[in-house]
Amino acid sequence: MTAKPRFALPTEPTLVAVALALGAAAWVMPAWLAFLLTLAFAKALVVLGVVIQMRAGLVSFGQALFYCIGGYGVGLAAQRLGLTDAFALLAIGTLAALLLAGVAGLLLTRYREIFYAMLTLALSMILYGVLVKSSALGSTDGFNVAPPSFFGWVPEGETKKRAIYLLTVLVSLLVALGFHRFLISSHGRVAEAVRENEIRVEYLGVSPQSVHFTNYVVAAGVSALGGGLTALAAGHIDPDMAIWTTSGEFVFIAILGGTGHVVAPFIGAVVFSVIRTFAIQEAPNFWQMTLGVVLLALILFLPKGLWSLVERNQPEVKS
Repeated sequence: MTAKPRFALPTEPTLVAVALALGAAAWVMPAWLAFLLTLAFAKALVVLGVVIQMRAGLVSFGQALFYCIGGYGVGLAAQRLGLTDAFALLAIGTLAALLLAGVAGLLLTRYREIFYAMLTLALSMILYGVLVKSSALGSTDGFNVAPPSFFGWVPEGETKKRAIYLLTVLVSLLVALGFHRFLISSHGRVAEAVRENEIRVEYLGVSPQSVHFTNYVVAAGVSALGGGLTALAAGHIDPDMAIWTTSGEFVFIAILGGTGHVVAPFIGAVVFSVIRTFAIQEAPNFWQMTLGVVLLALILFLPKGLWSLVERNQPEVKS
């Protein structure tokens, strides 16, 4: 038998085309779906941070730390500094996360395996404890985030929700394009080599710790973007953004989507959000069990995540 011709869609044009389609759909899709996709894409940005570390052999159980910092950075800049521009707010939250990652990464990237995972979790829970005890920041209730503006334009009602959705799609597209370039760059290739054998990478003259540090800082910045977008969309932030279950959710989505491509976290985040939403609606007392069954089935039948289904029909994606 003659094999069928194999083809592959170019990644970057495909990402742009999908983003344009999602943007155009903003005027026809129901409000609940736009909100669900907004939160799903915001979480996918955080999952990208988890994935980039997994590709280098490390698993972060505390990525909610930077997700929370991004959200609180947006909220505090709006509340205390009086800023309303969405782009400025996101920049402040991301910068705060990058500064913290630059310091914490010097310590954390010295560790591997379970030690790295537990230390990242510990930092996240420290932030959670501080926020819960801080009455000035709303304690366990958190506080509301003022509606954003866009270069002086202040949308209201459904227009505001649509604007935040379009902003999230735009940011997701730019981050996805950047991450695609990052993963196929020499650094991305070296990161995979570090996962396989750090000693051999050192013999080549590359420091595995510097690779992990770069990944950690990049992951922090993109996770803060996800937290900031969540704060703008939900209009509220609270300490649960930093709790360990939130970090576990990001790891769950990373496993669900897979690590084989930059699109995988977005697929995983959307599927996770849909399953969780309908599970809570149909079986509010057993939705955690539903997610557990999904994860178990995934491990048994799709150990490489949902992206492996795409790879079966499209074996290779061009850059």
